[in-house]
Formats: sequence, structure tokens, C-alpha cells
Amino acid sequence: MPDNLPESLVAIRNDANHFINEVLRPLERDLEGSEGVPQAVQEQVRQASREAGFFYKTQPAEYGGNPAGPLELTMLRETWAAANCRLTQFVFGPGPGILHAAEGDMKKNYLDPVMRGDKRGAFGFTEPDTATRPSWAKIEGESLLVNGQKSYVTGGATADFVSVLVNVEHEDGSKAGTAMVIVDREAEGVKVEREFSSMEGGGHVSMSFEDVRIPLTNIIGELGEGMPRALGNIGNVRMMVSAQAVGMCIWTLEFIEKHLLAPHRTGTPLGEREGVRLRFADMRIDTYVARSALYRTARLAETGDNIVNETIATKVFCTETAGQVIDMGVQLVGGQGLVRGHPLEKLYREVRSLRLVEGASDLLRINLVKGRLELEKGRI
Repeated sequence: MPDNLPESLVAIRNDANHFINEVLRPLERDLEGSEGVPQAVQEQVRQASREAGFFYKTQPAEYGGNPAGPLELTMLRETWAAANCRLTQFVFGPGPGILHAAEGDMKKNYLDPVMRGDKRGAFGFTEPDTATRPSWAKIEGESLLVNGQKSYVTGGATADFVSVLVNVEHEDGSKAGTAMVIVDREAEGVKVEREFSSMEGGGHVSMSFEDVRIPLTNIIGELGEGMPRALGNIGNVRMMVSAQAVGMCIWTLEFIEKHLLAPHRTGTPLGEREGVRLRFADMRIDTYVARSALYRTARLAETGDNIVNETIATKVFCTETAGQVIDMGVQLVGGQGLVRGHPLEKLYREVRSLRLVEGASDLLRINLVKGRLELEKGRI
């Protein structure tokens, strides 16, 4: 549980809350009424984060970083989400993601520029429903010829390159296994089919690849490692999403508690009504259990064990709990909670996407049971 964190992490959490209140809140107040966040403000947050040491928590030591472990990252991500401040997205510096083990030309041409902030990558994993076959690549000499489609490539419209999961075939047509490959977005044969936004505000694209030629050196790792590498990256993101979901719950509980204690037009606070208390009790119970699962899984991640199934369970439970808690928060506030610009209305839109991102809930349920019945993986 978060109550049993080491004193060193408690101190970091206190520093994070101080950073939110003393740095981010004043900047956020200056942005009231504006839609986006100006580039100058983004850089102001990053510079303040560098000085406070948070910026380097997601960066490898060789790039001047001070990388945090899974437990510390979970704690910080929950703290940022519980602040419900749009500036927290600029606190952490760019991480290596799926490129963490890049060497040689790949390190020089992609990882190093990403860590300097000169390049941005996107992740191409999801196949569109209309795809006739999964994306594939054929070995031709020292090159790969990539074909296929990817949808929901988040940030793909502005990314410099996309890390794409493909099935690889040898020149004779025999299977070589899966691979994660880097494809430059401006390469010949790469086409952005459609740009679209989802209701939480995320920007995505659908992309197609038609005989896109890339060097074999653009394979991340070795042939056959594509799916494990993709799932490893997805597992980290699932923990991030779980922490975000629990942070949303915490903010909602604090907001609703103030609402229930405030004067009401009926003459008595809503919190004095038994039915309202029952609903608020459920919100707190659900959040308590979700938070317990989140921190248990984060501690398991610290051990380095295989926790694919535990991460799945945590992601499904935390995101579905957040959906229920925020939905009930809107119900207790009433119609104002659905008015555009109300903080609950924003969360209501954001939280729905969490049950789809990095694996839809029911698909993850199927994978979890497969992991247990066929691979004997997973704890209770």
C-alpha cells in the first residue's frame, strides 16, 4: 500500500506535491480560459522540472538521467494525475521507450535525437478492422520491404518516425518471426490515410505502408523479438495508465467530498442524505481496492519478475474503477458535471479512453486467462 512507502519515496512525493502547488498551479491559473498550452509555458515547466529533478526520472543515466524504479514512477504518476493539472504532462523528460536497447546507427539516428528532444517517435501496433492481413515485411538482401496498415497511431501526424510491429518473411516466403522496425514517416511509400481525434482530446492517425524499403539495421533487437518487445513496452504503459486512473479517482473523491459538505439549496448539505452517503462510500471502497492493487503490482515490478498477467489485472480493474467513480461523481454533482468546462466533464471524457488504450478490457481478460490456463502465469 502507499502507506508503507520507504521514507525516501515519501519525501519525493512531498516534493512532488510542493512542485504542483508552488510551480504548476500558478502557471495554470495564468492559462485560465485558454485551450492549449503555449510552447513558452511548456518549456517553463520543463526547466522548473529539471531544476527540481523530476525531468530526469524517465531518462537513462547515460543521458544525464536519474531513472526511477517502477514503484517511484507509479507513485509520481498517481500524484500528477491526482492534481488534475494539464501542465503535469510536461514534467517528465522524454524516455527511450521501445528504443531503450538501441545501438549503433539506430542509437545515433533515433534514440539520441529522441533523448535530446530533436525527434519524436510514435508506436504503430493496432491493425485497422479493414486490414486484409497483419502488417508484414519481406527480407530483400540488406533491406526489408514493409507493407500493411496501422491505426490509432497516437501522435503519428507530427512524429518523425514510427516503431511498427510487423510479421517478417524470408525471401523464399518462409516465416522469420515478428519484429519491431523503425519507419521514417516521410519515407517513400508511407501514407497518412486519416487524421482524427478521440473524445479525450488525443490526436491519432491511420497509416499505410506500401513497399516501404528500410535497412535491416532498422530492426529493433533481433528478428523474432517483435511481439515480446512490443508487449514489454505496452506493459510499462499499462502501469502508467493504471496510476493515472487511480490518480483520477483520488481527485474525484476530494472534489465530491467538498461538494457534499458545501451548503445546498435545500438547506442541508447533500452529505447528510443516507443515499448519497452510500454512493460516496462505494466510490471510496472501490478506490481503496484499486489503489491497493496498483501498489502491489508496482512492488512486483520492482523484483523484475514476469508480471504480464498482474499488469493486465491492474490495468483492467483500475481503469474500470475510475470509470465508475467518475461516473458517480457526475451523478452526485448533477447536470453541472456535464457542462463543457467543468472539471468532471473533462475527466468523464478522458477516463473512457483508458479502457481501450493499450488493450481493450475484454481482450485483456482473454489474454489473462490464456496466460493462466496455457502458460500457468499469474498470481492472486
